[in-house]
Amino acid sequence: MHASTPAEPWRRYLPWRGRIEFLIWVLAFLLPAAANTVVELMDAHRHGEALAAWQPALWETSSAIVSLALLPGVFALCARWPVHADTWRRRLPLYLLASVAWSLLHVLGMVALRKLGYLFAGEEYGPDSWPRMFAYEYLKDVRTFALIVVFDHGYRWFWRRLQGEVRLLDAPDDAPLPAAGGRPERFLVRKLGREFLVAVDEVEWLQAAGNYVNLRVRGKDYPLRTTMAAIEAQLDPARFARIHRSYIVNLDQVASIEPLDTGDARVHLRDGGVLPCSRRQREALRDRLVPARAPAA
Repeated sequence: MHASTPAEPWRRYLPWRGRIEFLIWVLAFLLPAAANTVVELMDAHRHGEALAAWQPALWETSSAIVSLALLPGVFALCARWPVHADTWRRRLPLYLLASVAWSLLHVLGMVALRKLGYLFAGEEYGPDSWPRMFAYEYLKDVRTFALIVVFDHGYRWFWRRLQGEVRLLDAPDDAPLPAAGGRPERFLVRKLGREFLVAVDEVEWLQAAGNYVNLRVRGKDYPLRTTMAAIEAQLDPARFARIHRSYIVNLDQVASIEPLDTGDARVHLRDGGVLPCSRRQREALRDRLVPARAPAA
């Protein structure tokens, strides 16, 4: 019997992570919107201008709502094409183009919401000059976009440090693939200033995650900065099998294969985990797990 050990704080946080992150982003946009509404009403009162409270509230909340709706696209961009010290020069044009798209969608979305709000109030809303409005909003939007990108990259970096990062022990990730017979035998895992070795055979399965591949080792995930194609070429094909475009499994961990009506399958692991298996890989996986029958005499 193994003595139970307390879960790491970050693992206790994981079940709540999505809801907490969602709440943080909502507050990050709605609280400034509320503050800006109050400031605009105070400025109007100070200058003796008549301004109904619903107008600045609509202006600010429409901007915040559209920004929140666009966040998943920015997160997907950061996950698919992250910025690193060796990639920022070629990624910068992509992010600049994305900031223009963000601003255009933001302006169009918030103007549409404001038009609906004014229509409901029996009034009409429309910018005096669309080019001037786009230019004005872009100067603000590009700063917001940059802050989101910086925060997202920093947050992902923090989680990798907290969770642990892994690299091939024998060579850097971007080095030429080892020759046959020289496959790496261990990974070097770094976590919060500590380092330890993990045997390749201890990897239970691998999952693609943007520019990283998550390695599942003894129930924990460690990101390796590489691609699925590169790491697949470095693994022993007698021990590991590609079962999906996003998954590679250690054959010793497979308990059973569950065929599905769609032609795909579920791969059940010895630890109770379940991985998807594409229809293209199902038969190949089954053939590798089930020994071929000897021919009849």
